[in-house]
Amino acid sequence: MRGGAGGANLLALRSHNTALVLDLLRGAGAEGISRLELAERTGLTPQAVSKITARLRERGLAAEAGRRASTGGKPRTVLRLVPEAGHAIGVHLDRDELRAVLVDLDGAVVGERRVPLDLGAGADAVVEAVAGTARELTADTLCPPDGSVAAVSTPRPPDGSVAAVSTPRPPDGSVAAASTPRPPDGPVAAVSTPRLPDGSVAAVSTPRPPDSPLPAAPTPRPPDGSLAAAPTLLGLGVALPGPLDHVRGVLHRVTGFPEWDGFPLRDALEERLGVPVVVDKDTNAAALGLTAGGDRGPATASFAYLHLGTGLGAGLVIGGAVHRGARTGAGEFGHQVIQLDGPPCTCGARGCIEALCLAAVGRGDLAEAARVLGAGAANLAGLLDIDLVLLGGRTVAAAPGAFVEGVGAVLDARARREGGREGAVPVRIAPGGARGVAEGAAQLLLAPLFGRGDGG
Repeated sequence: MRGGAGGANLLALRSHNTALVLDLLRGAGAEGISRLELAERTGLTPQAVSKITARLRERGLAAEAGRRASTGGKPRTVLRLVPEAGHAIGVHLDRDELRAVLVDLDGAVVGERRVPLDLGAGADAVVEAVAGTARELTADTLCPPDGSVAAVSTPRPPDGSVAAVSTPRPPDGSVAAASTPRPPDGPVAAVSTPRLPDGSVAAVSTPRPPDSPLPAAPTPRPPDGSLAAAPTLLGLGVALPGPLDHVRGVLHRVTGFPEWDGFPLRDALEERLGVPVVVDKDTNAAALGLTAGGDRGPATASFAYLHLGTGLGAGLVIGGAVHRGARTGAGEFGHQVIQLDGPPCTCGARGCIEALCLAAVGRGDLAEAARVLGAGAANLAGLLDIDLVLLGGRTVAAAPGAFVEGVGAVLDARARREGGREGAVPVRIAPGGARGVAEGAAQLLLAPLFGRGDGG
């Protein structure tokens, strides 16, 4: 989608300085932060901070959070981010299921869906499954049952938490989540995001901000299934196995599903849904979610996220940024050949880590699977000198202790061979659990707004 209906262009807000202010507002939580503190922590002048915060308040992205005593003079007004002023959908397309989450500007999940899916069922079936799930999630969480779009009137508690509310069954008869959190009250406005045509990392898929508070009268939802009228929806992030072209949103020969080669998934979804779409590999999305998570993410600038589920891949974060490579193909970790003339892999090669690891899992030999995964992790640590290895994916989640211990043992052995004072690269389970990839996919839309990564 190259343009969108309603809202002021968030590119006007996505300057470096505005991103700094927004990120500090988000980090301050419900307690808020004063303009003076914003100026001190960003290095901006008080006048510049006042202009930026005035624009943010005008667009409904910031609000007063009270007053705080000062060392002299009148109490300072403190400001907070309005999390419910914007939302993004994150979709994790796995080989056998689809998981979608709706998150607010804080990254808090306010709605979720999980349905079976065959990635080999054909493009039309898969695209319609994604579009249908996104429509249901938006309708159930952001729109009332009558199909209109209206502001939500549930106040946010002082601690910033979001209370769950019961979600009615959609009119089509599908089964909604038993208790879907509904975003709290606050200025809510129409948002939409154009994708820039130049393909540059810094400028692709940037969210649009609200242009004014939501009118009192509900806005009818378009009859064609477009999500463009959802008042706070920034767009949709989709994460799936690679390889793929992240900049153009075009799939390559997805491992095990070569029929996807050349399919323009981004454009197909934008045409159906009428909102911006960003497509990336599942491992990159998860890694972005970890870097954009603030205090919830790892306290290191360089790490590898290894995802073992129905396949095996890596998300690489180097110097605080997701490393995608010149052709956005970095992280095909599972297709390192470590056994010449080994068993065939679905990629067409033989002896890949993915083939060996999944074969061991299939035999029930988790110790061997962890050892193979550890050999790949050790290669990665030696090549990139990373600080941390994070493990995720449903196979790891089924036996986290076995994988942390097994991968850690291989890295320990490597450290002993090399000597030195630093010791082995630590191994941990990635935060985020089963929906970490889906949450990361939502950050493909949100992270650029806060200067936390290049979602596009």
